[in-house]
Amino acid sequence: MEKFYVLCLLVFFSFSLFHGGTARAVKSRGGSEEWGYVEVRPKAHMFWWLYKSPYRVEQPSKPWPIILWLQGGPGASGVGIGNFEEIGPLDTNLKPRNSTWLKKADLLFVDNPVGTGYSFVEDTKLFVKTDDDAATDLTTLLIELFNRNESLQKSPLYIVAESYGGKFAVTAGLSILKAIEAGKLKLKLGGVALGNSWISPEDFVFSWGPLLKDVSRLDNNGLEKSNSLAEEIRQQLKDGQYEEATNTWSQLESVISKNSNSVDFYNFLLDSGTGPLALSTSAVSNGIFALKRYSRYLKKYSRYLSSLRVSPGNDGGDLDSLMNGVIKKKLKIIPANVSWGGQSDYVFSRMAGDFMKPRIAEVDELLAKGVNVTVYNGQLDVICATKGTEAWVDKLKWEGLQDFLSKERTPLYCKGDQGTKGFLKSYKNLQFYWILGAGHFVPVEQPCVSLNMAGAITQSPAAEAS
Repeated sequence: MEKFYVLCLLVFFSFSLFHGGTARAVKSRGGSEEWGYVEVRPKAHMFWWLYKSPYRVEQPSKPWPIILWLQGGPGASGVGIGNFEEIGPLDTNLKPRNSTWLKKADLLFVDNPVGTGYSFVEDTKLFVKTDDDAATDLTTLLIELFNRNESLQKSPLYIVAESYGGKFAVTAGLSILKAIEAGKLKLKLGGVALGNSWISPEDFVFSWGPLLKDVSRLDNNGLEKSNSLAEEIRQQLKDGQYEEATNTWSQLESVISKNSNSVDFYNFLLDSGTGPLALSTSAVSNGIFALKRYSRYLKKYSRYLSSLRVSPGNDGGDLDSLMNGVIKKKLKIIPANVSWGGQSDYVFSRMAGDFMKPRIAEVDELLAKGVNVTVYNGQLDVICATKGTEAWVDKLKWEGLQDFLSKERTPLYCKGDQGTKGFLKSYKNLQFYWILGAGHFVPVEQPCVSLNMAGAITQSPAAEAS
């Protein structure tokens, strides 16, 4: 079965020009993979890649699901990072991943928003500036993919997001529902899952100091400095000074790095540079974003994720070289003048005014509409610390919140391992997973329990096999 997804460079082309500007779509031999571009707006091109699972289980009462994976950033590539570093069929060495989420669902990766990964714009004025704009583009892409494919329409779509991708997920979820209700989109939304998600920046920046003090990475002096800048951010958000809040957030990270001897923002047990997407003072300059920030921390990120899965002396594959080399050749439709990640820096900078805006109200709206919402968090994360996630969940106005909070947690185990891997709390359409021993990148650092979680979230007919 694993050989099913060994990289094959022989593909056949099926060129389709759909209404709305879909570029050509491509299928691999045997139809196990499809990919293509959608021109979501004139001169704004979004890339997608769909894997059909070889583990598919047919069960009339439980349709086989599709997971739409949304990466964070903004500006990080789901087609590259989520796919080859986290949950796709192959790792960056193009070897089969035993913990691929294809064991529970089909996988749809999208380089969202435009300018991310292989997605690109022909005019810099076309980069999105808000989460809502990104949601509109993503909905346009889904209309093109689903409305003309009855097979896809039979599978419920579950949006699973990581980091800033959570803000994209909740805004996209509401945009998708609106399109469905208007009869513009033929799709069933199964649910939204928010993994270590940047839903409430204010709650997260207030969690950093106390968390790092509790685990001895800050002393009282560092805590005081951290809390002072967090208070400044709170006032800026209250005053609607969102870009200023983004700059102060950057200053706060520098202060924490200096006073903690460069703690890794993605795993507080580590130092910056040895953990995923390490944000150190080298990536920030006097509170102003360095334009090359993404290219720097994505390389650090790739090195760290590679170190988690390879043995000593066996270097993991370089993601940037992979995506701009053999993968670009395989895909065949990436324009010659487009490099993977070439516009990602600009995606982040254009969204500086939306970066610190909370999306708690959108989570509330999804819950009120009956959408299944799952929150999961790695125990060791700092940037989207569990303490901060719990704080914004407590602010929900959802009518079931108090009943949810009063529920007991259920411990989670994996494959006969008696060690506790996490906890789950659930009430009606809200679920919360606490994943132990993981930082910001839960599927990589706790692959077994994450795979089980993916099966449960999607109600996959393969979940019983866990």
